[in-house]
Amino acid sequence: MEVQGVFKSVCPLDCPDQCGLLLHKVDGKVVKVEGDSEHPVTKGNICNKVRNMAERLYDENRLTYPMKRVGAKGEGKFERISWDEAIETITSRWKTLVQTEGPESILPYSFYGNMGRLNAEGMDRRFFNRLGASQLDRSICNSAGSVGYRYTMGGSFGIDPEDTIHSKLIILWGINAASTNMHQVALAQKARKHIGAKIVLIDVHKNQTGRLADWFIPILPGTDTALALGIMHILFAENMVDSSFLDQYTVGHEELREHVVQYDPIKVSEITGVSVEDIYKLARMYGTTSPSFIRIGNGPQHHDNGGMFVRTISCLPALTGQWLIKGGGAIKGNSGYLSVNTTKLQLPRLLKNKQTRVINMNMLGEALLTADPPIKSMYVYGSNPAVVAPEGNKVRKGLEREDLFVVVHDLFLTETARYADIVLPATSSFENTDIYTSYWHLYIQIQEPVVEAYGESRSNADVFRLLAKGMGFEESAFQDSDAEMIVQALDQPANPYLEGINYETLVDKQIMKAKVTPLFPGKLRTPSRKIELYSKRMKANGYPPLPTYIPLIIDGDHPYHFIPAPNHNFLNSTFSNNQKHISLEKEPRLHMNRSDAEASGIEDGDQVRVWNQRGECVLKANVGENVLPGVVVTQGLWADLDGTKQMVNTLTPDRIADMGGGATFFSGRVSVEKIYRDV
Repeated sequence: MEVQGVFKSVCPLDCPDQCGLLLHKVDGKVVKVEGDSEHPVTKGNICNKVRNMAERLYDENRLTYPMKRVGAKGEGKFERISWDEAIETITSRWKTLVQTEGPESILPYSFYGNMGRLNAEGMDRRFFNRLGASQLDRSICNSAGSVGYRYTMGGSFGIDPEDTIHSKLIILWGINAASTNMHQVALAQKARKHIGAKIVLIDVHKNQTGRLADWFIPILPGTDTALALGIMHILFAENMVDSSFLDQYTVGHEELREHVVQYDPIKVSEITGVSVEDIYKLARMYGTTSPSFIRIGNGPQHHDNGGMFVRTISCLPALTGQWLIKGGGAIKGNSGYLSVNTTKLQLPRLLKNKQTRVINMNMLGEALLTADPPIKSMYVYGSNPAVVAPEGNKVRKGLEREDLFVVVHDLFLTETARYADIVLPATSSFENTDIYTSYWHLYIQIQEPVVEAYGESRSNADVFRLLAKGMGFEESAFQDSDAEMIVQALDQPANPYLEGINYETLVDKQIMKAKVTPLFPGKLRTPSRKIELYSKRMKANGYPPLPTYIPLIIDGDHPYHFIPAPNHNFLNSTFSNNQKHISLEKEPRLHMNRSDAEASGIEDGDQVRVWNQRGECVLKANVGENVLPGVVVTQGLWADLDGTKQMVNTLTPDRIADMGGGATFFSGRVSVEKIYRDV
């Protein structure tokens, strides 16, 4: 008999909150998704994205069986085939390519559409390592900032977000937390209610978070590093630094003191668009309020200078000694606390050729069009590059190549899947076994199947087992069960924070917290074992050893700086094809300052053409004071539907950021003009 009832679960989305869920199941289907009130951090509160997940699970457009293309690439015409035929078609094509073109002619393309460790970075890595395919540098999201933070702090380690209820000053820097980290907002509001904490947002757009903050500070894109250096200038000049902490736990504070003299508030104001008065007010607020906490957002790291931004911001808590105070410090990411044994999970030893080429996922369009030797096949899972990747027109032109054999494994016929030769139906996370580790809070959770696989869908791990068999790979690694892979992943003696967490205890408890102690007193994983305000390693790697403002690359002569930010009801392109979420978000808009709009004859609600050397979009203008003059902002990755032109990543550059191979989505420029309709 089918088991009914309510089952504990976990949100699979690429979101720092990684909420605990309760799935209500009736007649073999999930009929309701709600938050788990027993989760120590998320406490039963969930966002609209997940609250409406049941509609996505049983959307009439969800894929139920494998298909092969019968129309032109991009046309979206397919016919049903069996799994046997699909696997045979893929593996026979790949065997031929390995013999004639070499295994590097095959490229995996994936990201974290499902954050499960097994399905996002387990059996897939084993398979492509064994195949010898081109390696993908998965650097589209947080890689620039992670490298920058590591130079200062030694790894992805910040304070426990649960401690931020003690913070008296909470600076949300470059993060629309109300839409992308809602429980950090909940903790901040709790601190505001109980201890009078002040919430400050520094951002390019007065979004949902800006409206709830006590103080919103608008800033020109790509200038955040200069503002941080201006704050440092004032902290040193007015003796608001903790000399004892600097002497004991940092290196380079004397050099930094001399270095930031050049970043006086007048100069910084000219760079950032923040008034001299506000720079002083912010610096003094930070220098005199304790504990103070900075939530370092993803947004500013998506610039040419994104790594240096995070490297610089992460120095601030050291200047005032905040790391020693409960509720003081910063969070860029906390993934280091829950790092699993990726060597056992991914088995890099299976890759025989250690010189195998690496292709940066941000440059996919360029790679598909110009790589030498050429990419002849691409396998896409957990991502939708036709919409998500920068320089979208290049990407789609590459996908149109008739000599490119494309396989897509997904829940829906995505924009990318329309270019595929073979489409495979994917399970949802609620149909799989997997483990989930947050990169913000400090809890690990296990997901066990709640419902049967939908139609003929299969998990990523299962498909790669089938592909391995079809390729004739005989290593026992491809027979490992999901449970065995979890055991291997959690066998990580190098991470003391995982002490006591193993497969058996996780199955029993469902959710467990990393065994975390404060960073200080203690030793970091930097070369000096201290906070590196001056970094010899950066100097050796060709970077300025001290935090330094480096202006953005000039991206053409277009007048507006363009920021394609996330929206409230999608997560990248996930949910952008689900009618419920579209109805919640309504339509894509271009936020524009009133003075810019008036100068161009644009009124609120007008259709406008947004263009640059890469392409064009047609959007509706939202005119007001939510952005500074010279800046335009969109929200969400909307697909082109019924002839619309609203794929904003058509306009974004595929340049690589200063560190970590990161993306530069927010460093493009555009022109905007009103579209006049014939009467």
